[in-house]
Amino acid sequence: MAAKVTSKKARKIKAAKAKTTPAPPKSTPMTLEETLEQLESLGNAGVRAQNAKRGAGDNQFGVSRGDVRKLANKIKTNHELAWSLWKTGNIDAQFLATLLINVNLLSADELERMVKSVTLDWVAEWLHSYVVKEHADKETLRKKWLTSDDRWAARAGWQLTAGRVAKSPEGLDLAALLDRIEKEMGAAAPEVQWTMNGCLAEIGIHFPQHRKRAIAIGEKLGIYRDYPCSKGCTSPFAPIWINEMVRRQK
Repeated sequence: MAAKVTSKKARKIKAAKAKTTPAPPKSTPMTLEETLEQLESLGNAGVRAQNAKRGAGDNQFGVSRGDVRKLANKIKTNHELAWSLWKTGNIDAQFLATLLINVNLLSADELERMVKSVTLDWVAEWLHSYVVKEHADKETLRKKWLTSDDRWAARAGWQLTAGRVAKSPEGLDLAALLDRIEKEMGAAAPEVQWTMNGCLAEIGIHFPQHRKRAIAIGEKLGIYRDYPCSKGCTSPFAPIWINEMVRRQK
């Protein structure tokens, strides 16, 4: 009898908790047109000017990244809407799309089309952070993109490689990667140089046996030697970057 009373009491407590636990926030259904109108209303000239300095064209509203995130939190994951937003080519719509897309529903071919249609490096960064590096086929695509003639695909390939160097380097031929970087980075497109340089730095930071060569390659190529940096920021010039990160590890 005592067991039955305890069981009843437990059910009552569970039911009471269920009543008091707040329901998760619901998504807000929005059409493509409504979403674009919302983005346009959030745009401002200052952000548009910033984007333009980075190479963005006129197809933008100039929405702050914080406002893009707030809107994404309101809408929640919406794969169909994300695809429609991306296809507009609008910079702000593409930022938002990277936060709304369901990576598990994205085929490798679709992801590659997204990567190759990028027009702004900031969008490429968001696409990498929220979509590319979360995709199930990223390793197959990484290998493919490392030999791509498309600048945005090559950029993504080297960025994925830098991530592997830092977190899961098993199976990578680091000496061969350094050979390629030394031979190709100087003539690479600026978008590709950025992530090749990141890969160079990661090799130098995480592998003492390759550090001297990585620093020497950075010195030889001189890429980002005079890169303007804000106070407190580390230069992307590989020799400075490597030495600073190693210093912090001690």
